[in-house]
Amino acid sequence: MLDGMDRAPARAMLRGIGLTEEDLQQPLIGVANTWTEVMPCNYHLRRLAERVKAGIRAAGGTPIEFNTIAVSDGITMGTEGMKASLISREVVADSIELVTRGHAFDGLVALSGCDKTIPGTVMALLRCDVPGLMLYGGSIAPGKFQGRDVTIQDVFEAVGACAAGRMSPAELHELEAVACPGPGACGGQFTANTMATAFEAVGISPMGANDVPAMHAKKDEAAFAAGRLVMDLVARGLTPRRIITRQAIENGIMMVAATGGSTNGVLHLLAIAREAGVALSIDDFDAISRRTPLLADMKPWGHYVATDLYEAGGVRLIARRLLEAGRLHPQPMTVSGRTIGEEARLAKERRGQRVVRPATDPLQASGGLVVLRGNLAPEGCVAKITGHEPTEYRGPARIFNCEEDAFDAVQRRRIARGDVIVIRYEGPKGGPGMREMLGVTAALVGQGLGGDVALLTDGRFSGATRGLMIGHIAPEAACGGPIGLLRDGDLVRIHVAARRLHVELPAAELARRRRSWRAPAPRYASGVMAKYALLVGSASEGAVTGPWPRGRASGRAGRSRRRATRRRI
Repeated sequence: MLDGMDRAPARAMLRGIGLTEEDLQQPLIGVANTWTEVMPCNYHLRRLAERVKAGIRAAGGTPIEFNTIAVSDGITMGTEGMKASLISREVVADSIELVTRGHAFDGLVALSGCDKTIPGTVMALLRCDVPGLMLYGGSIAPGKFQGRDVTIQDVFEAVGACAAGRMSPAELHELEAVACPGPGACGGQFTANTMATAFEAVGISPMGANDVPAMHAKKDEAAFAAGRLVMDLVARGLTPRRIITRQAIENGIMMVAATGGSTNGVLHLLAIAREAGVALSIDDFDAISRRTPLLADMKPWGHYVATDLYEAGGVRLIARRLLEAGRLHPQPMTVSGRTIGEEARLAKERRGQRVVRPATDPLQASGGLVVLRGNLAPEGCVAKITGHEPTEYRGPARIFNCEEDAFDAVQRRRIARGDVIVIRYEGPKGGPGMREMLGVTAALVGQGLGGDVALLTDGRFSGATRGLMIGHIAPEAACGGPIGLLRDGDLVRIHVAARRLHVELPAAELARRRRSWRAPAPRYASGVMAKYALLVGSASEGAVTGPWPRGRASGRAGRSRRRATRRRI
């Protein structure tokens, strides 16, 4: 890009931004920033970017910062804007890839914050495969309300409690004012912290860097160290595809399972595997979760937040527990130059901490991720089971064709104990964008119904969701999936131990209904939403966009799609 007489115009342009002769002779390192003013999760990333750039300069490189987009899950939740969230993951990855390829950077540091920026940045690192790493901006501190720690989860649940008369509007307003006390991503083991945790275990983030809270003094130190570290990666020629192997991804899945993390981890790690050229299926998550103990007592279902985990010993402590239990693959290399096993052995545990349990005394013997199949989910679906949910359930279906109708029914107290709420046409293609359902699920919990109803959707859930909630149902309704054939009153049976999700209807009746089913008209006829709906694949394969083999994106033929995946890999 810069060498030789014919590249004088390029060098002239870069001199225009103040680069010197010395700067131009050093490796150019892209600093991909997802800074935005629209949310606390990414608000502080400008500050961290400056420290990353200082570290790059100190190690003999020339940093070039550029920005990409971010969409706030918490702010858009429950609105049409939430459809932009998952779509933004693809835009983040695409935009970083384009800038990096276009300018031939020698290395790359990607700064992430809110949920979709985390996998989006790692997808881009894999596509470009230049020496690089991802640094997460860190968790928000917990708010304080009536003498207890609170997170944004508490605000969502308070909306339902207020509608049910269990909390006053004044108390809700008081909680709203204190729940988010400053910059940083949502404080429980929700999607952002889940993915940041997973990527330390995968090895693409420096161990011990992501779990430093956003406004902790050591976060600036971690950012500076990340800048220096990328120069070491450049010198060694160590690229993301050499780090993110099958075993490394399995370590990431174990970390999601061991912390009771977000079901979004399934979508995102499937997408990462695809970018890495690693064969991975939705069923692998269930198999790995079955043999991974649940070790971290984290919100939304547990007692502690991400800052508590950091003080207890952090992600490295969980990795050591998994290593001691013979679960963690110790061999994969990390960006630090040490293996993940070597990193885990460096863990320091705070005396008396109660956040991370010993491997010999787990919260439960298996992790939180469960994949079910049956005549309602031939390609699979995902639930988070942490020991607080019923494991067998049978009830009549209550059908809603969009999230708003379901939320309205909840707020009007029209959901009965024993119901199976079905929210459909919210999948990757049908939404489009596969909205999270936290507004509905949190309102149910706030009304005291969290343990007395089940919810099924071809959409997805926030990491803050709790209860018997089953998402990612595939094929989705918009592609002719069986969830689109359900009617009010159909009896649905959930059997977690058997990994079954079933409607009590004969195959002949489902076939009869299918013959009369018609696909709904697309919700968007133009723009990015329409383009995404045209290109996106099944949730069972990560809801990633094409290119696909002919017929691949329809979501109808699960078996042929899986064969196509293996051929492509």
